[in-house]
Amino acid sequence: MKALKRADDNNDTWVAARKKRPGTCGSGGGSGSAPGEVLRAPVGAAWPAVEDPGFVPTIGPMCRLLQVHFPNDDPMASSTDKGSEAQRAVIGDTGDVAAAPASADHIHQDHPELYREALERYPNDDAIDPEDERRLVRKLDLRILPLLGICYFFYYVDKTTLSYAAIFGLKDSLALVGDQYSWLSSCFYFGWIVWAIPSNLLMQRAPPAWYLSLNIFLWGVLLMAQGAARNFAGLLSLRVLSGAFEAIADPAFMLVTSMYYTRAEQPSRIAAWYAWNGIGVAGGGLIGYAIGHINGALESWRYEFFIVGAFCAFWGIVLALLLPNSPRTIWGFTRDEKLLMIARMRRNQTGIEQRKINWAQVREAYTDYKTWLYTLLGFVGNVPSGGITNFSTLIINGLGFDTLKTDLLGIPQGALVVIWIVLGALANKYMPPNSRTLVCALFMLPTIAGALGFLLAPTNAYVGRLICLYLTGSYQASFVLSLSLITSNTGGQSKKMIVSGMIWFGACVGNIASPFFYKSEQAPSYPLGIGSLLVANCLELMLFFVFRYAYKWENARKEKLREQLRDAAAKGAEADNANDTAFTDMTDKENPNFVYVY
Repeated sequence: MKALKRADDNNDTWVAARKKRPGTCGSGGGSGSAPGEVLRAPVGAAWPAVEDPGFVPTIGPMCRLLQVHFPNDDPMASSTDKGSEAQRAVIGDTGDVAAAPASADHIHQDHPELYREALERYPNDDAIDPEDERRLVRKLDLRILPLLGICYFFYYVDKTTLSYAAIFGLKDSLALVGDQYSWLSSCFYFGWIVWAIPSNLLMQRAPPAWYLSLNIFLWGVLLMAQGAARNFAGLLSLRVLSGAFEAIADPAFMLVTSMYYTRAEQPSRIAAWYAWNGIGVAGGGLIGYAIGHINGALESWRYEFFIVGAFCAFWGIVLALLLPNSPRTIWGFTRDEKLLMIARMRRNQTGIEQRKINWAQVREAYTDYKTWLYTLLGFVGNVPSGGITNFSTLIINGLGFDTLKTDLLGIPQGALVVIWIVLGALANKYMPPNSRTLVCALFMLPTIAGALGFLLAPTNAYVGRLICLYLTGSYQASFVLSLSLITSNTGGQSKKMIVSGMIWFGACVGNIASPFFYKSEQAPSYPLGIGSLLVANCLELMLFFVFRYAYKWENARKEKLREQLRDAAAKGAEADNANDTAFTDMTDKENPNFVYVY
């Protein structure tokens, strides 16, 4: 049997020449070879020794998981956490021998009968009509992406409310002194950091859309309460609680994306809802400008909290009504569409609903070095974010612009964030195979140049320094694509919940530390703060190359195992079909056929 050939990030399947053997699926029909075979060790045969003792199959069903793939018809297809995007359950190029439907033992989902029916109707990807699938994806886009995008808009505006309140008199009103404003910025993330992992595990046990909606509603309530704060201690306490309830947002958005979209579709969909981050930056400026014209009985900064908080709470209710909990229960879709929705997720090989926490996967997550690389990425990626979020308005104001103009100048800053993210998604789509980490590194260059320009430009070069500040937003495109590395390269639901929680754990640490680099005595230029942004960006740039070579190294280790499994299979392996592993729950380390994308 010929060696497997790796394709690319957008169509990164594992392709092999098929060897026809008597007694296997390849002999059916008497013609052609047997694409789509899933090789497993013969009964009674031992697994071959692995040269690297640190990489071995860890559970019994491993013997089913060496799968041989052939190219997918869809040029946007991508390999998945559990194997190839192009896994086939029909044996033979002619499709004359159909794969058996998955048994109940192979479906570890809630209400397995619907999953079984989906696999019976669509036993392989050839059975799925491409036009039907395109229509379904468009319908999912219209249903899910606006809900997540608007939610992310409020999510970002919520976090920047303190920044806009600051320029409308919050500091004077609450008599803040010294580093108290920095503590108000950072304490938000103390609540987040404590509750992030427990909240992720609770979300795995609960209907995810309803759990997310409840947390969003509570964001809004607590934000309105902050508008009534009378002193530093009261506002500090409310911001800690707000951070705890907002901890679930990003992991929930990533989970929802992975439930309805294939691995190839995930980067562009993550970019679609994350781009509302930039709209939030611009929207915050518009909201701040409008609040600046309010002549009410209360101080202007209090209206910022009341208005944004009310909208957040309202959107939490809307989300509970419209955002689906799973493909089984999504309303507005026919049963046929639900079956197609489930069947196409076979490509991901990660399942959809895994409500039971697997503590072995939790342990594996914490002992996997890649988890800690993600945590470091979250840290260095959010040292700039924490500063820009809370101090950008003060920096712009310090360049000589009045309060209302400062708000309006936040609009192009947000628009540029959207442009950066869109450009990043397009670059990832059209660049050569496996270019995600390279695209991430590429979009770090403008933000590094912007930070350098801001530090080195003359203090009276107001326009030039403002442009440099705008350039620093390009890191957002890099961070968006890095999130797709997690959803694409982490297998096992419980492990994925921990890993997605840990990158935001690192993000919390970065956001806690960042405001303290912006010393009040260094206002308005904040050279130490901008310097911290520059250092963090350089470290993030290097980290993307660490990820790239780590994934290549892991793939090489996997290929060694696959070679030995192929040798064992040549001595009498049986054939199985891809449906057997479509809705099981295995980690990327457990699956010898897992292919990392980079």
